[in-house]
Amino acid sequence: MADSRGDTRPTHTDTETSGRASETPAEGLYDASHYDDAESAARRESGRDYEEGRFGRRVQRYAQVGTSMAGVVTQMAGKRFLGRELDSLKHSGELRQALGGIKGPLMKAAQILATIPEALPKEYAQELQQLQSNAPAMGWPFVKRRMTSELGPGWRKQFQEFSHEAVAAASLGQVHRAVDQQGRQLACKLQYPDMQSTVEADLTQLRWVLSIYRRYDNAIDTSEIYQELSARLREETDYDRERRNMALYRDMLNEESGVQVPEPVPELSSKRLLSMTWVEGARLMDFIRDHADQAQRDRVAYNMFRAWYVPFYYYGVIHGDPHLGNYTVRPEDQSINLMDFGCIRVFSPTFVKGVIDLYHALQRNDDALAREAYTCWGFSDLNDDVLETLNMWARYLYGPLLEDRVQPIQKGDSIKEGAELVNKVHRELKRLGGVRPPREFVLMDRAAIGLGSVFMHLKAEVNWHRLFQELIQDFDVDRLAERQAMALDRVGLERPV
Repeated sequence: MADSRGDTRPTHTDTETSGRASETPAEGLYDASHYDDAESAARRESGRDYEEGRFGRRVQRYAQVGTSMAGVVTQMAGKRFLGRELDSLKHSGELRQALGGIKGPLMKAAQILATIPEALPKEYAQELQQLQSNAPAMGWPFVKRRMTSELGPGWRKQFQEFSHEAVAAASLGQVHRAVDQQGRQLACKLQYPDMQSTVEADLTQLRWVLSIYRRYDNAIDTSEIYQELSARLREETDYDRERRNMALYRDMLNEESGVQVPEPVPELSSKRLLSMTWVEGARLMDFIRDHADQAQRDRVAYNMFRAWYVPFYYYGVIHGDPHLGNYTVRPEDQSINLMDFGCIRVFSPTFVKGVIDLYHALQRNDDALAREAYTCWGFSDLNDDVLETLNMWARYLYGPLLEDRVQPIQKGDSIKEGAELVNKVHRELKRLGGVRPPREFVLMDRAAIGLGSVFMHLKAEVNWHRLFQELIQDFDVDRLAERQAMALDRVGLERPV
């Protein structure tokens, strides 16, 4: 979900009856009832958190999504236990439609799972990849309650303007445009009600579905995948953590002229409200429609590559959600605005070293180094057959980085080749007894596949090998560890275990 962006639609602001944007009202003219909710204010003053882990809300969530999830289980169980073939495409399409109208983490988890090869049946993966993070926004009564609960009675006095309608809405919250008393243009992200309870309910349902699928197909053990999704989704409900993530990215990318990161506004932020400076830009598909120049498109691809991989190879940090709504393009210089910092993963320095070691292993056909890389990531029981099967997939993913030439991220028929390779790898892993992918791979796969999709939309033609070499040529695992520790300490984030 985008936190702050340029938007050509009219912005709705708090107005007087004349329709003119109101200035800060004088004390005698301030109508608190228009902005504040007495119940929310009382809760805030009491110090009680009514949204934290509410059992009743979890029960409601079970009922809300139970029918949709039951459809998944019916299909899987029907194939596995009853020996009958259900209409996979029909049922998976119905699931996508059901999840598309539900706010909350289940939709985001489904999107992420859809990008992990063979984590779900292919019919579900194909349908869930079409989910859009743009659910209908909640109305003004919710906005008043949320702002009062987070900033207190009289919150409206802290803004010159605050839009009645959201400019963006997604799975966990919605964004309103505002102007603070210093005149700064802001984006304010408000978390939907009871998201913590919703996360716990959705994770319970997700664990149920994955356990059924594991009985149906043992090629991929999803237990570590589930643990990773659980940790990241719980973090995404903490907007105070996201504020620190944003500060971290401003620190890590401060020398990248092609990338802009909004500035968080701590005094107007809380655990469920995140305010930041507004950044102007065009949506990617709008940029592509209006800019046919290949050099400009390639420049956008270069900036996207740097935005995602400078933090990873210099600091061991990845932005795990390159969704099209999470960044915009500045047409005047093809720089990008990077936004939404809820889905951030910090890796141990040795994991990053393993990524680079595997690259060199594939370059040199060095099986011993490849085995060492997989082992340091957490793979176990790597006999020669399993190693070769994993390398088949790795060669496909690393392919554009291995060839020193200008080329698109995918060749003409590489999507078909990739699908055929996934099927081949899956068959081999199943024959060999399956593997348990380390949890770190969830967001790495998400980022790689998501960025690949962006580069395909741009039709970018870049020497990916040289871009990669720029990042890793002076790699030193100890220096990365030092840089990472200092950056995390500066913004108050914990170091990886």
